[in-house]
Amino acid sequence: MNILVTGGAGYIGSHTIIELQNAGHVVTTVDNLSNSNQEALRRVEKITGKPIEFHQFAVQNRAKLEDLFSSHAFNAVIHFAGLKSVGESVAEPLQYYQNNIDSTLSLLDAMNRHGVKKFLFSSSATVYGTPEELPLKETSRVGIGITNPYGQTKYMIEQILKDTCVADESFECTLLRYFNPVGADPSGTIGEDPSDTPNNLLPYAAQVAVGKLKEVKVFGNDYDTVDGTGVRDYIHVVDLAKGHVAALNHTSQGANAYNLCTGKGTSVLELINAFSKAADREIPYVITDRRPGDVASCYASPAKANRELGWYAERTIEQACADSWRWQKGNPNGYN
Repeated sequence: MNILVTGGAGYIGSHTIIELQNAGHVVTTVDNLSNSNQEALRRVEKITGKPIEFHQFAVQNRAKLEDLFSSHAFNAVIHFAGLKSVGESVAEPLQYYQNNIDSTLSLLDAMNRHGVKKFLFSSSATVYGTPEELPLKETSRVGIGITNPYGQTKYMIEQILKDTCVADESFECTLLRYFNPVGADPSGTIGEDPSDTPNNLLPYAAQVAVGKLKEVKVFGNDYDTVDGTGVRDYIHVVDLAKGHVAALNHTSQGANAYNLCTGKGTSVLELINAFSKAADREIPYVITDRRPGDVASCYASPAKANRELGWYAERTIEQACADSWRWQKGNPNGYN
């Protein structure tokens, strides 16, 4: 298929393009590079040996989007582009609502005018809010207890897409709910490259390991978990990328949500210890107060994706840590 990927130079987007190209799809990507680097795409081309058609502009630019759709016959759109920092969304809510929602509306408008009927959306586990049950299932409550504007935009976009599918029965939309992507391509040439201090645990630990940061902050050790620290569902980014290919190959009617996850939780200290082994060095950490809004555990069932998409998370936490360390050690300053 001829696929438009928005935000393709980002962490998840770049890994997904590898799997799309390996599966024989032709990829065009749009990215404004506000939180990514074009070097990632150059390295993807070296990994796959296939070219990527790249356009640098914001997806909200409807004129440029119209030109792109007018000159290409896309079979599907995978939408990664969007602002993604939870903390920043609390400080800059209007920026998040405008950017994330308007980019989706611009895409849907262009798709509608050009008869493109297949849409894969990069959603998030944040749509579940504070979990009422574990493991989370696609039938679990959504939209209640969401603690930040970032999560609200994901929930609102899901509603927009569901309404679009109701209005147009020929429109097919897949809502892929991510949990905690970790790891890197096994080549060690692409990986997660935060533009500022990492918001996520594994890249933070990796930067501690190479001496860029002093120590990992562990927010609370008095939760009702295996070791008192928060438990999350960490999924290798390559497994996550393969989930998009599986979703692309699947045909269904209307809007369908899938959890892309492992089905089991890993605690903060378990992840730090696994990374220490992968890097063969101790990762210093300090216990601090709990963060407001954090929950003790959050993990989900991948049963629906297993059953309907034929997709399974195959890579372990140990593999994710080894791949992350290979990337960080070889690229201590990321793509720069």
